[in-house]
Amino acid sequence: MIKDQLLDAVAGALNALGIDPVPDGVVVERPARREHGDWSTNAALVSAKAAGRNPRELGQALADHLSQHRPPHVEALEIAGPGFVNFRLAPTWLHDVLTEVVEQGEEGYARLDIGAGHSVNIEFVSANPTGPIHAGGGRWGAYGDSLARIMTRCGYETHSEFYVNDRGNQTVLFGQSLAARRDGVEVPENGYQGAYIDEWAAEMPADADPIAWGIERSLADARETLAAMNVEFDTWSSEKAVVDRGAEAEVFERLKQSGVVYEADGATWLKTSEFGDTDDRVLVKSDGNYTYFMPDIAYHLDKYNRGDRLIDILGADHHGYAPRMRAALIALGKPEDSYEVIIGQNVKLMRGGVEVKMSKRAGELVEIRDLVDEVGPDVARFAYLLQSVDSPQTLDLDVLKAQAAENPVYYVQYANARIHSLGREAAERGVECEPLAEVDLSALVHERELELLRQLSSLAEVLEIACNERAPHKITAWVRELASAFHGFYRDCPVLRSDVDPNLAQARLWLAEATRIGLAIGLDLLGVSAPEQM
Repeated sequence: MIKDQLLDAVAGALNALGIDPVPDGVVVERPARREHGDWSTNAALVSAKAAGRNPRELGQALADHLSQHRPPHVEALEIAGPGFVNFRLAPTWLHDVLTEVVEQGEEGYARLDIGAGHSVNIEFVSANPTGPIHAGGGRWGAYGDSLARIMTRCGYETHSEFYVNDRGNQTVLFGQSLAARRDGVEVPENGYQGAYIDEWAAEMPADADPIAWGIERSLADARETLAAMNVEFDTWSSEKAVVDRGAEAEVFERLKQSGVVYEADGATWLKTSEFGDTDDRVLVKSDGNYTYFMPDIAYHLDKYNRGDRLIDILGADHHGYAPRMRAALIALGKPEDSYEVIIGQNVKLMRGGVEVKMSKRAGELVEIRDLVDEVGPDVARFAYLLQSVDSPQTLDLDVLKAQAAENPVYYVQYANARIHSLGREAAERGVECEPLAEVDLSALVHERELELLRQLSSLAEVLEIACNERAPHKITAWVRELASAFHGFYRDCPVLRSDVDPNLAQARLWLAEATRIGLAIGLDLLGVSAPEQM
């Protein structure tokens, strides 16, 4: 990659100027503004103090040396601000990008190794099995699944997991509500209402255990509807199974042996405050029963069998969860940085300018199934991934249903369809792609062509940021920019028109193929299809 070549050249220049070793923090990156060049380095600013030199003077010396020993593709260097060195490159570096994309293909291009040697367990959705998952929960499904795809492409061994909270008062009320509707009586106070209760109660056999049957019915619905949105899990873990196998008692004994448990006020406490929590937490209540915290600790400890790092993706009402769980895991000997919680914000659905309510208990429910049936899985997933998960989101169902440029997923998918249409037109005209090595890519000098290649060149950097920041929306933004660049290219750079030079046509066909590869990678990371026709 050009970035690595420039960084090597900068390191060599610093060594030649007597700065050895190269200080930490020296980087080569894209300037925020295009007029400042193609790439820039902060080497002079970072090295000036250690070298005992003025940053701008050192920057000039660095630029002079690099001008005399010019790296590949560099046409000009200039000093900016307090000492930044900016590189202006010939288009040939972007032609190399095209070759790299095509040769490495969908499997190899922008595939990183930053997570090599690490495994990560990602838990997401994890709704109570007391009814269909509402459309707001779809955000966690789209986000968690895409994060797993991103981390996998970055070299992590990933494992996705759904935790089933299949015990406790809510499941009892759920079962009682189903039984009441089956028997034609009112549901209990604080029970579950809504059409789905009536529908499921009508399905339930007369001799079925309402709780067990209801949980299985709810999980079957969750599997089906999440799969319809291209979300699947490696493991569905049961809280009841954790308790039934005695995992709570095993973990409790381990904590006692670690000396972090004490008795007070008739209860048994864990010294979580010694490990970063605001307060100590009760493990065993005064009546001798474990608190809800115990099965959660046991479950998280078990998850380390499926990943050396854990990521929990939780709703906005779980802010206090992370410190106590991290403290418990540290007390059990797990590294502090091996447990991470991502708190997502809620989704508001709008239709006709009015908010659509989503309450499972009250019976006002827009299911993921409803949303997918209405707008399609690609539209739903893409919409969920337009924003950072830590910001509240409003989805307008009327806009999502519109097959127009205002719906961003169609705009992106249309770029892919246009590429395939171009290939079909070439075949109809008898135009075959020559081997890439025989095509003169230097013909690609139009700004639309170069902008398309710049976007392709940035995928690996964007992917790394998306992985490290747990930010799939960065990939969404990238595919939208790539699609926009292609639509501009398609409009202004004819490929098969009769007056286009044959070699230029060949170069543009290969540029379209490189774009197809980039779109395929990006859309796959988002869990969205890449249709060949629209």
